[in-house]
Amino acid sequence: MKRVRKWLFPIATLSVAGMLVAGCGSNTSSTNNSQNTSSSSQQPKDGGTLTVSTFSDIVTVNPLFIEDDSSGDASQFIYANIYDVDRNGNVVAQPWSLADGAPQISNNGLTYTIKLKPNAKWSDGQPVTAEDVVWTIQTAMNPDTGSVLMSNFDHVKDIKALDDHTVQIDLKSVYAPFLVNLNIPALPSHILKNVPVKQLQKNAYGTDPSQTVTDGPWKWTKWVQKQYLQFDKDPNYWGPAPHIQTIVYKIYADQNTEVQALLKGDVDLDEAVPTTQLAAVQARKNITIINQPGPQFEYLGFNFQASNFPGNFDPFTSEKTRQAIAYALDRDSMVKDILKGVGNPINSPFLLPPVGWTGADDKATHYDYDVNKAKQLLQEDGWTPGPDGILQKDGHKFSFTLLYNTGNSRREQVAAVIQQELQAVGIQATPKGMDFSSLVANNLNPGKFQAVLMGQVLTPDPDVTQLFSSKDFPPNGENMFWYKDSKVDDLLEKAVSTLDKTQRAQYYQQVAEELSQNLPVVFLYQYGLPMAYSSRVHWADADKPEASLQYGYFYHIQNWWLD
Repeated sequence: MKRVRKWLFPIATLSVAGMLVAGCGSNTSSTNNSQNTSSSSQQPKDGGTLTVSTFSDIVTVNPLFIEDDSSGDASQFIYANIYDVDRNGNVVAQPWSLADGAPQISNNGLTYTIKLKPNAKWSDGQPVTAEDVVWTIQTAMNPDTGSVLMSNFDHVKDIKALDDHTVQIDLKSVYAPFLVNLNIPALPSHILKNVPVKQLQKNAYGTDPSQTVTDGPWKWTKWVQKQYLQFDKDPNYWGPAPHIQTIVYKIYADQNTEVQALLKGDVDLDEAVPTTQLAAVQARKNITIINQPGPQFEYLGFNFQASNFPGNFDPFTSEKTRQAIAYALDRDSMVKDILKGVGNPINSPFLLPPVGWTGADDKATHYDYDVNKAKQLLQEDGWTPGPDGILQKDGHKFSFTLLYNTGNSRREQVAAVIQQELQAVGIQATPKGMDFSSLVANNLNPGKFQAVLMGQVLTPDPDVTQLFSSKDFPPNGENMFWYKDSKVDDLLEKAVSTLDKTQRAQYYQQVAEELSQNLPVVFLYQYGLPMAYSSRVHWADADKPEASLQYGYFYHIQNWWLD
């Protein structure tokens, strides 16, 4: 399911997701809280500058190494994907996709043959060819590259160009999520093929606009670090020409500063308005708010590597203790008070669309808020109150540090609530906010932390191998918890090894049962990111933003226009 690391980064974060949330049922708050709408039957206009806000600068726009929201945002403007995802979570070839139609898939599910559009070209005028796709995937597969896309292609046996515009990919075995993993850009092999793969991450491509050749509707023309990036319409773009002339991606100090810029009219798009500021934004008649539960969820994650704790004593090793923590947290109140009702408590990663078709969340163990039950389980597990009221076992206090990224007001509030509610059952959790890039490099990537408040973005495929399989331990995998369960490993492997959706659903139902009992993480809630647009931004109804997709705030942006 991995397009890039899908931890929810500074704003939310990371792979394209999903199905429509509108059909999720009565438990989902799915309302468009807007005073006006930017949908329009008027004829589009060409020109103008769209200003988009963020509170985090990019790292690189080289898709092989993108690990954060801001870099992912920027890539949306400058690349064409091999395949795209439509509003309903289907992998499709759009007019702006590199693929010229659906792939041919062999009867045994092992061979994918992809035709590319013959007119696609790079911003330097060179054609986009099958060799570009081959080079991109081969380079992503190479461990020496260190690409976050590597696990997308674990199952690839061979890839080759049959001609200038035809790619054939042979798999080692059936791999159900493979088509979703082709929702990625290609890279220009004529620019990068002579760069040693170990040097690609430090190469100027992706960090220097003048050295970054791309194939999307806009070209990257300027980067003033910590201030803004600029993207200008490519007059030689091969696909449907965008209406907007220039996009400015402007960097602010934090989310609250972003909101002030939006209210003053300095910004046209704020992709994640903090709930604490939502009422002030909703009061403005010249701003459209789209506020629905999205494809992302958050969790309290435990670390199972004892070396991360003093005396090598990991307080989370017992399943009963982890279940007690789940009972101690009032997730309904988190949704009501912090998410302002736009979200749902969850008990597994298989929630609603885009992966609700599995029915797996219905099989999960549900944990209602129950302080007495939490205390009972902790007592049964051998925890006893110390002189200061903090639980202890074998001479060790039940005390740990809870990491989260600074600048995210939602997580700051949730971390404080977790601290308070665990204190009520005798557990001392100390929240610690960190700069996101430092958190990723020093803690998440190497799996060096005690507990973390983080999140995940769902893709149209329910595979969660990268998050919970023991083959995905750090530093290359996302299982930063060092969690190992042979039953989960086996079920996840079986689930991706069949194309039968009914059979896959049954496997994921068993995964949900196991994860919700074993609790490598406490699943908290699915949530939405209120998306705000100034009234000068317009789209046809078919091109309106889609809250259920990770980058849905830019959905079909090439078709939008400005007053």
